[in-house]
Amino acid sequence: MSPVTAGVLQLLALIAALALAYRPLGDYMARVYSSEKHYGPEKWIYKAVGANPSAEMRWPAYLRGVLAFSAVSVLFLYALQRAQGILPGSLGFSAIDPDQAFNTAASFVANTNWQSYYGEQAMGHVVQTGGLAVQNFVSAAVGMAVAVALVRGFARSRTGELGNFWADLVRGTVRILLPISVIGAIVLVACGAIQNFAGIHEVGQFMGGTQQWNGGAVASQEVIKELGTNGGGYFNANSAHPFENPTPFSNLFEIFLILLIPFAMTRTFGRMVGSLRQGYAILATMGVIWVGFTALMMWTEFAHHGPALQAAGGAMEGKETRFGIGASAIFSVATTLTSTGAVNSFHSSYTGLGGGIQLLGMQLGEIAPGGVGSGLYGMLIMAIIAVFIAGLMVGRTPEYLGKKISTREIKLAACYILITPALVLCFTAAAMALPTPGNSMANPGAHGFSEILYAYTSGANNNGSAFAGLNADTQWFNSTIGIAMLLGRFLPMVFVLALAGSLAEQKPVPETAGTLRTDKPLYAGLLVGTILIITGLTYFPALALGPLAEGLAS
Repeated sequence: MSPVTAGVLQLLALIAALALAYRPLGDYMARVYSSEKHYGPEKWIYKAVGANPSAEMRWPAYLRGVLAFSAVSVLFLYALQRAQGILPGSLGFSAIDPDQAFNTAASFVANTNWQSYYGEQAMGHVVQTGGLAVQNFVSAAVGMAVAVALVRGFARSRTGELGNFWADLVRGTVRILLPISVIGAIVLVACGAIQNFAGIHEVGQFMGGTQQWNGGAVASQEVIKELGTNGGGYFNANSAHPFENPTPFSNLFEIFLILLIPFAMTRTFGRMVGSLRQGYAILATMGVIWVGFTALMMWTEFAHHGPALQAAGGAMEGKETRFGIGASAIFSVATTLTSTGAVNSFHSSYTGLGGGIQLLGMQLGEIAPGGVGSGLYGMLIMAIIAVFIAGLMVGRTPEYLGKKISTREIKLAACYILITPALVLCFTAAAMALPTPGNSMANPGAHGFSEILYAYTSGANNNGSAFAGLNADTQWFNSTIGIAMLLGRFLPMVFVLALAGSLAEQKPVPETAGTLRTDKPLYAGLLVGTILIITGLTYFPALALGPLAEGLAS
């Protein structure tokens, strides 16, 4: 079987698995977020934090819950890292430096999981399991809660109430993320991923000396790393490490976990707004972009010109031989079109155009299918923009799901769209203009520029993957990328929740013959075009200086 055929068959198997899980999981999540029942363990949590899960919140109160919980999480994780030297199970590692501790705390709370450290050489068991793994769960649940609040904004009318943040947070964690993670961890252990609390030990001779590895609760952290679209690896090599991702089957299973909830949430959306066809339209838009990017990535990596690449059968540099080009390309697109950041290959070693595809996937806003929660609310923002553009073309007040899209809604949507590009481009320009940050680049010219552009794109879009040629463990990059991650995560949420509150207060608009049908293929095509034009062209000059220049010159 040729490598190309094997890659295509893996892609088809992945699509089939996602299709089988789509309906039951999407319906289940809709029931979870619509339920009025509170289970015993959930009641204990509510009592511990002093929350009333039955009290409805307007958008300012919901936002205060999101920000307060996240601020406490940042402080707790920062303190845990700074105290690592005196904690049990630290494996002899010292406290994390202040700038790196801030960067890591911001990263994991923002669901970014950018890592400027070597996990197996810096973090002990307590920080890994009690700090980082916990944030993998709750940061994902926060994103899902904000998405559900926006969906309620479309579904409700004549009220500003969006549900209860604490109830949405706890239910998302206890009823959705935890059960799937338990099953997924068992699968990964069966595949060969490790799960223990072993200390540092020698594993044999290597290059004339001894090689040492430390164990850890890897399988349990790996599954929520992918399921919650987090991406932070237990080991520096991330999902290219055989302890995290041992076999081709585990590799395909991890890609499945990355895409599972973001795609299924379109079904949840359709169920909660009372129109499954609307959910299918969003799903189709996400699916077209994801399949298109995957096909382009496989083409660039298999067919890139050059005698060395042709002799090797493709661009194998930086890729694991147990996965090959096809599986690496699928994983790469899945992780950069979601806010995951996990990698099973070295992104800096991809072809110039392949690196451009990775960058563009993040720069689109990671909405195809995007992160858990963030992908859905990002796509719904783009849906509002697409409806507005259609309304301008026909001279009619735009409507979406029975709600008028007025000046207020468009301003909020526009602010959401502009935040991330402003963060990425301003920080990239500052890093290139100042003398010190440029010293961290491992390569000169276009590829070196791509390293810095990729770092800030990954941070501000809450992705977390890296080109890996950049030495980001400096005070400049730890501080600025940490700020970009926090602003890129929580500023957009302000506008999402404000938009949700504005929509919930409206009364429904009856559908007429002039209403744009947003559940038809024509609208899905318009939405794809809107995404590519508005967000893609924003970054075109920067892409032209980096990956496009490199790809066309090679």
